[in-house]
Amino acid sequence: MVVPNARRLVLTGGSALHQTKAEDPRLSQVFRRFVIIDSEREKAALLKQLTNPTRPTVLGFLNAHAVNLCWSQPASRQAFEKADILLRDGAGMAILCRRLGLGPGLNMNGTDFIPEILAARPGRRIALFGSEPALVAKASETLTGRGQDIVGALDGFQPPQRYVDEARRLHPDIIVLSLGMPRQEQLAATLRQELPHPCLIINAGALIDFIAGRVRRAPPILRRLGLEWAYRLLNEPVRLFHRYVIGNPLFLVRVHLLAAAAKRGDGQAPGPAAPSPGRSPVNGMPAGGKRRRRAIVSARETA
Repeated sequence: MVVPNARRLVLTGGSALHQTKAEDPRLSQVFRRFVIIDSEREKAALLKQLTNPTRPTVLGFLNAHAVNLCWSQPASRQAFEKADILLRDGAGMAILCRRLGLGPGLNMNGTDFIPEILAARPGRRIALFGSEPALVAKASETLTGRGQDIVGALDGFQPPQRYVDEARRLHPDIIVLSLGMPRQEQLAATLRQELPHPCLIINAGALIDFIAGRVRRAPPILRRLGLEWAYRLLNEPVRLFHRYVIGNPLFLVRVHLLAAAAKRGDGQAPGPAAPSPGRSPVNGMPAGGKRRRRAIVSARETA
């Protein structure tokens, strides 16, 4: 997807702290789909494109947990690589961007941005897949009460083919997946390949639980400080212990390794590369002269 003036983060093979025999940069293809949105104007342009796809299109979100999964699990990494666009979710990715010499842009977390997508074009047919049966039913009821057209709601305990069959039957314009990482990303990749009609497939994490009221948002001040993860950990310590207590320090170590690899690269400071021609995979629009490719950081992944 081409978002006018937005930046992409690309890791290129300038040097490596540690290279495999295949010299395969571990996160390069994931980061090629990571888009930094710098302004409300760019956000509006992205919203317009997302609500007018011409083929099955996958929107995902990249946070510290996602990076950890992609780093250590090849199957998870391959699923994230099949997204059309990945947006920054949370303070962890802001730290990573800054360590690589890039402004982090807006925090495009799905809990805030996805409801804007759902409300952007009234009358769009929406399917909800994920969470527990009672919660997805409650979320469907809540969204219907907001005037949105929920054409289907299916819990998150079905085999992949069931979701494919249901999406083919319902023909939704938007599919919201709340199955948790990396299962939702893997299902999104399958839907993207199997569905014959244009639609937006959103990897939404715990959004259905939030809408249904099972999970509460952190107070606004904690969100502004980038501490919503701490609030969620306090409320769900058992479920989220490994993700945050173990995962966050591990993520910071990996950020350090990425930054060190970039520093040992070809010596070029991160910055916007020259525009290059291309077409958006979503709507075929040309990449205009104002388009900036995301900053290129010369780095290879470590083991």
